[in-house]
Amino acid sequence: MRAAEQTILCGVVSMGNPHCVIQVDDVDTAAVETLGPVLESHERFPERANIGFMQVVKREHIRLRVYERGAGETQACGSGACAAVAVGIQQGLLAEEVRVELPGGRLDIAWKGPGHPLYMTGPAVHVYDGFIHL
Repeated sequence: MRAAEQTILCGVVSMGNPHCVIQVDDVDTAAVETLGPVLESHERFPERANIGFMQVVKREHIRLRVYERGAGETQACGSGACAAVAVGIQQGLLAEEVRVELPGGRLDIAWKGPGHPLYMTGPAVHVYDGFIHL
């Protein structure tokens, strides 16, 4: 697709919400903060999309940063990890079981391809306590 005066090669999938996945050489230097918002609101995504920046370390391991629609870059995104692995498998880049490293931690994704369920496993971590007065 055309965005920010350049052609962006990406894979687009739905995990119940729209995702656009871009392969990058290094997620540490990826243009997440500049390209993320441009692609999030691209005309091809009338409901906006989550944008994943995926670095393939090896067939069983990727690093990922996600610019979530309406939220900006997040520490972790389960549906984004699933989307990145699905796109990577469809493009022949990844194995059926992949470790996904996000800034907030690790997820493991397994998918045997179209027609099969996609599985995500990872830790649950308590991050906040709060009260609300009603």
